[in-house]
Amino acid sequence: MQIAVALYPGFTALDAIGPYETLSPLPGAETVFVAEQAGPVRNDRGNLALVAEKSFAEVPRPDIVIVPGAPPVAVEPHLGGGPLLDWLRTADVATTWTTSVCTGSLLLGAAGLLKGRRATSHWLSLDHLATFGVTPTGDRVVFDHKYVTAAGVSSGIDMGLTLAGMIAGDRHAQAVQLLIEYDPQPPYDAGSPDKAPADLVEHFRTQGLPSSSPAR
Repeated sequence: MQIAVALYPGFTALDAIGPYETLSPLPGAETVFVAEQAGPVRNDRGNLALVAEKSFAEVPRPDIVIVPGAPPVAVEPHLGGGPLLDWLRTADVATTWTTSVCTGSLLLGAAGLLKGRRATSHWLSLDHLATFGVTPTGDRVVFDHKYVTAAGVSSGIDMGLTLAGMIAGDRHAQAVQLLIEYDPQPPYDAGSPDKAPADLVEHFRTQGLPSSSPAR
């Protein structure tokens, strides 16, 4: 089973690493980071890089695709087409699961893979999904056929665990959760627009997603 994590300049690190940590332990899994060209790819802050071991051309038929999100400045250049969308369309023909985290669903939408389907994204980008014929939903993890989309950033961990359970069983997913000690006990109850202070929510609704994520 080959799991391909797509990288592109400006991606959000946890969007890629959350699913990587939860899905790479699947029995028989080979996890590979891919990009337009092999080599280091920097995140949205520019101070961290993950290494794409292979180019898109070298990984044409992965079993699972993971598309991390990014701030608008990094996502928008790809929405009109290009190597990333071309690879997503090609890879999707053979995938068992095609997944995304955060605004990665906009890339799947732009590739035409989510048309007529339900999907989620970062709460500030949900409305943008409709542009691609997608029905937005605020759920944290959404399954529609073989397409699995996760909401903002940290939800990629939930998506990975949920998918791992479907593939390898609950016991396996529980073991992964235990070993990464994923037991959220946040110091603040502000992780969704329904719970965060209203003025903070309004600030980001007005300003939009920041150029790097999460906001400082």
